[in-house]
Amino acid sequence: MNEIKTNKKELSFEQTEALMQTLKNRFEKNMNRHKGMQWSNVQQKLEANPQKLWVLDDMEITGGEPDVVAYDNATGEYVFFDCAAESPKGRRSVCYDLEGLESRKEHQPADNAIDMAAAMGIELLNEEQYRALQQLGAFDVKTSSWIVTPPEIRKLGGALFADRRYNHVFVYHNGAQSYYAARGFRGSLRV
Repeated sequence: MNEIKTNKKELSFEQTEALMQTLKNRFEKNMNRHKGMQWSNVQQKLEANPQKLWVLDDMEITGGEPDVVAYDNATGEYVFFDCAAESPKGRRSVCYDLEGLESRKEHQPADNAIDMAAAMGIELLNEEQYRALQQLGAFDVKTSSWIVTPPEIRKLGGALFADRRYNHVFVYHNGAQSYYAARGFRGSLRV
């Protein structure tokens, strides 16, 4: 997967093969995340949606370790979440959103979670999704992750993040302009 990506948002054959093998290995290693699902069905869905492979590759490159966590019977889509043990390394030290970033007068980070997620083609996990992820294992025991913030909180300048400490999931608030080396964001993708 060291090969350069093109602007077509489609992976080369070699990149596709390498990513599919990585995803398959992770799927088979973590069957508790997707009980009753078969890799062959996931693979078929991925092969039919090469633009989604591009997104999954971005999730992988930034340290997210995407994996299947659900199947939506209503839409026929598989749901992938970032399942890295800690908040993805390539997405840390960012403010919550552009407004938060622009409000920093000093020491602005390079980016913000909302715009990075949109550019990648993923959505930040909301609180319900974050708690569902935590049912599948212990995530963010040393880091934290921005999560979708309700508009009424965001209007007042706040943003939400979550982590796992003391074997419990905590949801906190911070100013949207804040950023920390140990705080990033996790995303979801439907395929």
